[in-house]
Amino acid sequence: MNYLTEAKQLVKANIRDYGMYIALIVIMLTFTIMTNGLFMSSRNISNLLDSAGYIAVLAVGMTLVIVIRHIDLSVGFVAGFLGAIAAIFLTQLGVPVLVTIPVILVFGIIVGLFNGVLIAKIGIPSFVATLAGMLIFRGALLQVTEKTGTIIVNDDQFNAIGNGFIPSIMQVNGLHLLSLLVGIFGIVLYIYSELSNRKDKVKYGFDVPSKAIFITKMAIVSAIIGYVTWILAGYNGFSWTVVIMVAVVILYHFLTTKTVLGRHIYAVGSNPEAAHLSGINVEKITYIVFGSMGMLAALSGILFTARLQSATTTAGTLFELDAIAAAYVGGVSSAGGVGKVTGAIIGAVVMASLSSGMNLLGVGISYQYMIRGSVLALAVIFDVMTRKQRA
Repeated sequence: MNYLTEAKQLVKANIRDYGMYIALIVIMLTFTIMTNGLFMSSRNISNLLDSAGYIAVLAVGMTLVIVIRHIDLSVGFVAGFLGAIAAIFLTQLGVPVLVTIPVILVFGIIVGLFNGVLIAKIGIPSFVATLAGMLIFRGALLQVTEKTGTIIVNDDQFNAIGNGFIPSIMQVNGLHLLSLLVGIFGIVLYIYSELSNRKDKVKYGFDVPSKAIFITKMAIVSAIIGYVTWILAGYNGFSWTVVIMVAVVILYHFLTTKTVLGRHIYAVGSNPEAAHLSGINVEKITYIVFGSMGMLAALSGILFTARLQSATTTAGTLFELDAIAAAYVGGVSSAGGVGKVTGAIIGAVVMASLSSGMNLLGVGISYQYMIRGSVLALAVIFDVMTRKQRA
């Protein structure tokens, strides 16, 4: 089999995984051409990734929720409410940042577990249970912010989470050295992971792509990581938001691909009845996934509040829909059992790229909503069509 034929077959067999990357590249190239290169400027890419951060974190959790055939509509206002509670802790109660953040994350886990109990134990459909939660936390957010409307956060350490950048150590030809080292480490980690996975597959007799295809894939991904690192290093380097987002992806990617828990989550999503009969505690998995979703909603609220340097009455509005859209664009299946956390991040970046590009072009907000809705519809149509082809 020659190189091109194998490459075509590989892309066709993994169209769900590769489709989103192709779409992202097309979107970026299109906006770069239409804005005369402004879209790919260091400042714009940095702002784009920062604006995608809090939605990307939510999208990771939402992906797992959809994988087990549920939905969580409460995460937007849970994020907004817990972000406001963080602001109150810091400004009115004088609680240190290093105490506030873990406490808020624990609050998020408790909220998520409560949703899990309603769904798994009592049997309330997730749509209804989390819709009730959305209304409750919307009211709670209004309650805690009603006196001032906006709670200003003046804590520099906290605000740096949403607006700060990792230290540069020193600059090399105008580039931040530490960011360059982080990017190089990321490339090395990626190559090591790919080599390790290929070695394991060969060991157990699984089919693997030829060495030429394998090397090409690693070269392309490494070049993308290197290019993004170079762009960001030329501005202010990696932001703390991006660092947190990448850390969440690495952690959840490991949990979902390398652990028994991850296999159980996908088994429950593929067929809950069969998973139960095989000895998997479906109820427990539901608790874990929704508890995780609550924690990530709390983290998203922290990132958003830190980015705005304040908590507002409208914080969290439509976050849940953006997270759901990012998850579906990232390749999660509405039928459950299929979806990757890495795809969720790409989905979030795709949606953020659309918004950024259209803003640079001066597209009206009404058209922006219609275009983003169309992209979401196309993503779901793509999911349905690929499932039909495999059936």
